[in-house]
Amino acid sequence: MRIRSLGVIDDAVVELSPGFTAVTGETGAGKTMVVTSLGLLLGGRADPALVRIGSEKAVVEGRVTVPPGTSAVVRAEEAGAELDDGALLISRTVSAEGRSRAHLGGRSVPVGLLAELADDLVAVHGQTDQQGLLKLNRQRQALDRYAGDGVAVPLAKYGEAYRRLRAVAAELEEIVTRARERAQEADMLRYGLDEIAGVEPREGEDVELAEEAERLGHAEALASAATAAHSALAGNPEDPEGIDAATLVAGAHRALEAVRSHDPALAALADRIGEIGILLGDAAGELAGYADDLDADPLRLAAVEERRAALTALTRKYGQHGDGIDSVLAWAEQGAARLTQLDGDDERIEELTAERDALRAELGGLAQALTDARTEAADRFAAAVTAELGSLAMPHARVSFAIRQTEDPEGVEVDGRTVAYGPSGADEVELLLAPHPGAPPRPIAKGASGGELSRVMLAVEVVFAGTDPVPTYLFDEVDAGVGGKAAVEIGRRLAKLAKSAQVVVVTHLPQVAAFADRQLLVEKTNDGTVTRSGVKVLEGEERVKELSRMLAGQEDSETARAHAEELLATARADK
Repeated sequence: MRIRSLGVIDDAVVELSPGFTAVTGETGAGKTMVVTSLGLLLGGRADPALVRIGSEKAVVEGRVTVPPGTSAVVRAEEAGAELDDGALLISRTVSAEGRSRAHLGGRSVPVGLLAELADDLVAVHGQTDQQGLLKLNRQRQALDRYAGDGVAVPLAKYGEAYRRLRAVAAELEEIVTRARERAQEADMLRYGLDEIAGVEPREGEDVELAEEAERLGHAEALASAATAAHSALAGNPEDPEGIDAATLVAGAHRALEAVRSHDPALAALADRIGEIGILLGDAAGELAGYADDLDADPLRLAAVEERRAALTALTRKYGQHGDGIDSVLAWAEQGAARLTQLDGDDERIEELTAERDALRAELGGLAQALTDARTEAADRFAAAVTAELGSLAMPHARVSFAIRQTEDPEGVEVDGRTVAYGPSGADEVELLLAPHPGAPPRPIAKGASGGELSRVMLAVEVVFAGTDPVPTYLFDEVDAGVGGKAAVEIGRRLAKLAKSAQVVVVTHLPQVAAFADRQLLVEKTNDGTVTRSGVKVLEGEERVKELSRMLAGQEDSETARAHAEELLATARADK
């Protein structure tokens, strides 16, 4: 990796061994920035506070060798990345303003893609993971992760049934607890539907009645206008001397008919005037019928206005402004459907209750399957961790799991008991430690000293490392609180792990660093920065000098030097 302008690091290159690399240095020298840099390359959160003061941006670049055909390679190539001689080139830029950019194989990619690849490339184990494993839910998650498909498959089925049960129970509770509100709603709907049914409105009836009321309200004026128009067109019998349009048009038609044979143009005009006469006659007839049929009955007008008032009252109560009686009919249709739903509450309650009981029974069976799978995996997991503790100077320690349930009358039935349950089953999982023969198993948070706890957690992490299909493991000071012979055993165990995978350890223990294939020293210059030469590979005398400092705090102590040389010789012989 190359790191620029990140924290105390100005510009430095970190060269990792394909085997076991130990990163050491004084407190505050910037060892953690190595872990942070790797986190950025793996899609971690970009914190602008990490950008070195006075710099515009921090940049981390890495070259990761990946086996061909792996899912990481396939996913990278799908994103348009190109491999460089079997390696992926990854870079991450973080600006002081907080913007972040990522590049993979020469292509700009979303940061989330780096996080996707991380699961296939590097497994990071740190002190935060240790503290997290003290929590019971994290211990259950660790066991489930170790168990693999043995737990994952029934857990997926359980989760699906659990979510359905929650939905059914919520709907059932809503119906039951809101029974009074729903009854009141049903009563209001019945009242409204009865009121509408009593009026019996028709679609568009309000528009028809408005037109009729307008006509009835002006009946005399309409009749007078129709009679006058009829007289003008067809004449008035009471005025035989009057001149009307039909008579005049008929005269014009007769005059042209007499001479039409002499000129085709005039004959055409005669035909058109004849058509006008026919139209005048039709219009006059319709006017006469209109005047005869016009109803000026005031009683009818009163009935129309009364009906309109009834429809208007319905519209105000149940309709939409401007939509008239049609919106009332739409409300009635929706209200009838809602009333059917509300009236069916009792039936729905029966259905939901039956489904809830069936789901609870199913969930109990699935919870039992989860318990069985976890119990089987717990024995294997505990045996593997116990074996690791033997390699970490705790040969008599024994690790076990307590898998138990809490009785709850509102829970599900598991193995003949009604127990509490949650989204991950009915099990409470707790990791127990018996540090020596005769000691009762106790929760690791209470039964282990600081050094023992670190070794137990490291053993757990190493067991995970054996099951995780990733090529690189990063341990960030997981050896805290350990010293002496236990520290030597931790170094020996990490060196053994490094024979099958790449291991990077940030450590303050010389006993661990001595077993590394490559030791990197992170050191500051006098001005407080870490430059390109500030992360260097230690060999020969320089490595002895650094181990001496780590042992005694004095680089030139002859006793410390002798001890450092002895550590290196022990490590070489062990390998």
